[in-house]
Amino acid sequence: MQLQPWRGRLVVLLGIVLAALNLRIAVASVSPILGLVREDVALSAAQVGLLGTIPVASFALFGSLATPLARRIGLEPAIVVAMAVSATGEALRATAGSAPAFLGWSVAALAGLGMGNVLLPPLVKRYFPDRIGAVTAAYSVALPISTALPPLVAVPLAQSAGWRVAVGVWAVLGVVAVVPWLVVIVRSAHARARLRNLLRRAPASDAPDVLGARPVDPRLVWRSPHAWALAVMFGMNALGTYATFAWLPELLVADGYPADVGGRWLALFAILGLPASFVLPVLAQRVRNPFWVVFGFCVVWAGGYLGLILSPDAGLPVWMVLLGIGPGSFPLFLALIGLRSADASVAVTLSGMVQGVGYALAGLGPIGVGLVVERTGSWDLALWLLLATLVVLVAAAWRACRPGVIGARPAPEAGSQAADPVA
Repeated sequence: MQLQPWRGRLVVLLGIVLAALNLRIAVASVSPILGLVREDVALSAAQVGLLGTIPVASFALFGSLATPLARRIGLEPAIVVAMAVSATGEALRATAGSAPAFLGWSVAALAGLGMGNVLLPPLVKRYFPDRIGAVTAAYSVALPISTALPPLVAVPLAQSAGWRVAVGVWAVLGVVAVVPWLVVIVRSAHARARLRNLLRRAPASDAPDVLGARPVDPRLVWRSPHAWALAVMFGMNALGTYATFAWLPELLVADGYPADVGGRWLALFAILGLPASFVLPVLAQRVRNPFWVVFGFCVVWAGGYLGLILSPDAGLPVWMVLLGIGPGSFPLFLALIGLRSADASVAVTLSGMVQGVGYALAGLGPIGVGLVVERTGSWDLALWLLLATLVVLVAAAWRACRPGVIGARPAPEAGSQAADPVA
């Protein structure tokens, strides 16, 4: 693919950033006003717990489905579908009059976000193979913003206009995110031809390749040790992050702190990760092996866990800051999906595999912590187990961060010296 100058790709960059701004909104927009929602929608305690597990489950399930969707209709139409599904789910759950309807439309909203998670790295690989680090940094910055913004405005908006407006208003951003991708599709003869073939139900062999690259056997990725290392590294990071979001307030209450203390610290987590979002994706492109960067973040994260275990009362602000900084290597993992892929066809398969497996592992975090505390009554044991997941993360990072390209074909001149095809 011949690269255009920045000016020619600005509409794509806008589409990527707007899509990223949507990727956490449906997760973060309900919890601050859950009490108001429950006054109208009779959500039981069990259903509230289910609402907390839907994001990770949806990211795992629908993220995996994004890969075949993109191969069927193309990356650009797939991201349009993802944003449209999410916006529809957000709008309709604001009209829900029952718990099943609210939960069902929440699944739809998060299904679109799960697909969007997977589709953005291959879109970066396709349009910005020369600037993967910089563009990944741009959309990585949008992720904590999309996490922090809804809690800031949800309560005052719900108090002035009602919870339905506070929940449904975010659908507008999803609709706006569709516009740049429609422009890209209209401008792309390739995308238009693919869609015409789909509408005519033409045989797949008659249609151009949806990703503009050679077909890739998914087994090439699923059998790659490098890909599995990326998935485990991603999963352990997400596991610790979601376990913290789910249980930190309860842990602090158990240690004698007021209930609002944990909420305030959770609100700061997104901001604490913001500086890393600017720097790490660019660094990943410039450093052959960023393992020691990941290791450093894990050391910081471990310090937060150890502080809560050994001295929960003294130094709480320090432990909270360390816990907030620790997961900050996440944007680097997103950049590695593109950097370790031979082309966009490999990237879409790798992104689906890494995020599908990763978020499935992440779902064990909130559930596992809850079971351990319920069975043993010990928060310390749960924290030791979370600390152990950092050992797994470091071990996976040792393999995942190594140089190598997944899906590379041997060069004709020196096939024996080509990058490891299954890395």
